Amino acid sequence: MRKALNHLRSSDPVLAAIIAAVGPCRIQYREPTFEALVRSIIYQQLSGKAAGTIYARFAESVGEMTPKRLAKRTVEDLRPLGLSGQKAKYVLDLAEKTRTGLVRFQDLPALDDQAVIAHLTQVKGVGVWTVQMFLMFALRRPDVLPTGDLGIRNAVQRAYGLPEPPSPERLAKIAEPWRPHATIASWYLWRSLDGDAAV
Repeated sequence: MRKALNHLRSSDPVLAAIIAAVGPCRIQYREPTFEALVRSIIYQQLSGKAAGTIYARFAESVGEMTPKRLAKRTVEDLRPLGLSGQKAKYVLDLAEKTRTGLVRFQDLPALDDQAVIAHLTQVKGVGVWTVQMFLMFALRRPDVLPTGDLGIRNAVQRAYGLPEPPSPERLAKIAEPWRPHATIASWYLWRSLDGDAAV
């Protein structure tokens, strides 16, 4: 972590100011499990607080979070817990594909980032952003830059004095000095908005 922070401070004065304002990095990691990806799906396109409430209700109802147990549920079971019909279908598709072995979480640590994205986007509703969150917070990959994330784009617009949020292509150029520590840089940008991180 010290190496990452030293690199980010020395390579980008704007990010150095954000690091100074936010303080120590307290990124919270999870294990790269089925449950972690279920959580990421539920958190899609919701504020951290709302998603946390829904996820807590969901987890309490489901109990032990296994593919076999969840695959027995239906969309109608999950809707009253706060999941949209679409998200319920996504969670159930993940459960079924994991139960049958199409998705193999035990294989993911050995795969590179692009291979993980290809493997997990087989699941309905799991797009690149969701897998990037999994790469950052579950697989703990150090150099993930979710260029499509609106929070990061808004944070960069504010911090760098841009007239509008940067396009994914412009964000990638701005982020070049952060490599190979884009994950930590992204965490600081989320924190700079005084909101919850994306997951």
